[in-house]
Amino acid sequence: MKNALSLFLSVLLIFTTACTAQGPEADFAFIHVNVITMENEVVLKDQTVLIKDGKILKLGGIDDVKSSGAATVIDGTGKYLMPGISEMHAHIPGDRNGTEIVEETLFLYLSNGITLIRGMLGQPYHLTLREQVASGEVLGPRIYTSGPSINGNTVRSVEEAQTKVTAQKEAGYDFLKLHPGLTRENFDAVVATANKVGIPYAGHVSTGVGVRRAIEAKYGSIDHVDGYVEGLVPSSIRVNPNTNGFFGVNFTDIADENLIPELVAATKEAGVWIVPTQAMMERWIGPTPAAEIGADPEMQYINPRTLNNWISTKNNILANSTYDAEQANKFNALRRKVIGDLHKAGVGILLGSDAPQVFNVPGFSIQREMDAMLRSGMSEFEILKSGTVNPAIYFGDEDKYGMVKEGLSADLILLDANPLSNIANMKNPAGVMVKGNWLDADLIARRLKVIADKY
Repeated sequence: MKNALSLFLSVLLIFTTACTAQGPEADFAFIHVNVITMENEVVLKDQTVLIKDGKILKLGGIDDVKSSGAATVIDGTGKYLMPGISEMHAHIPGDRNGTEIVEETLFLYLSNGITLIRGMLGQPYHLTLREQVASGEVLGPRIYTSGPSINGNTVRSVEEAQTKVTAQKEAGYDFLKLHPGLTRENFDAVVATANKVGIPYAGHVSTGVGVRRAIEAKYGSIDHVDGYVEGLVPSSIRVNPNTNGFFGVNFTDIADENLIPELVAATKEAGVWIVPTQAMMERWIGPTPAAEIGADPEMQYINPRTLNNWISTKNNILANSTYDAEQANKFNALRRKVIGDLHKAGVGILLGSDAPQVFNVPGFSIQREMDAMLRSGMSEFEILKSGTVNPAIYFGDEDKYGMVKEGLSADLILLDANPLSNIANMKNPAGVMVKGNWLDADLIARRLKVIADKY
């Protein structure tokens, strides 16, 4: 009997030790939370979501999924949990700016629930940073990065196009960033080489190329809706494409809206995605005074020298003798119509604001972009989809992120109110989780205060 008892105690000790070594059943548990999975518009009420090793372990009703084995329990009563969102036209500081500025910028993105960024002006350092973030060495959103700019100054011949495109593919960049100034011949060489070596291309549309050729070439994405206003100028009107002004503003009054359906249909058929960055357009060349925009709350997180440069840039635009406030408003109204019609036709829209850029503070500018998308005719659900499900589809990573679903990355936003009823509820999240790292509202506020105090 004594030997049997000793054997039982030994087995119990081994079992207990094994359980302890394995750690808790979950690292985090969100309880009593409303979940927006983004599979559809249905809100799942009173749910438990378990997180383990940076992934969503379990999702279910409060009575079906137990949270007792979680190391940290987060009460989500009355709150809403949804996937983290993306900034699909981001800029990342270079290594010459120092790691403090880089990490500060990455945190500004995270503070607004952005758990994925697509860097639109890459450099070799960003390849290293991408891996540091992926490994957890640096806290930040998941990174995809372009290579250095492909433009009229960096690519001046067919041979240079072939060499640089091939080099960026071999270096490991995720895609090419196209900037203005490319001749048609050199653009065609870039496209042919990119297709041959297997690297996507995205960004601007050079005036020497035109939006129709860009669509035909099947850009990964056309950013800023670049080239579309120019594409609405009837061919019967002979214009110099280089006199288009800022993204075609000078052609506003001769643009023919009857040509929109043709461009929309071509975009849809080619499978080209669109990153609108509409809020930037409205703030940059709209008639709102620079001083008024410069007083927005998020400007406290920007270096005063940078902010002063932004204000100076805006003032120079408004002070130009050719500036026409009515034309600027009409230009942005036309852009919103194009964006809305592209969306209605089923063209893929990706959430992106272009930050940091003039008056666009990383993270905060995406809130303004979502408002602009709403005013362009998109619903709250479709706006959220453009920043969650759509980027996952775009990158072919639906099995990694983009929804609240078991097995996907724990990239999540906890909100105080339902964003499906008001997109403004995306502001000031109650917490953000990126790959299982939890940043609650207090931590976010403290870190933001450090950045604000610095400036």
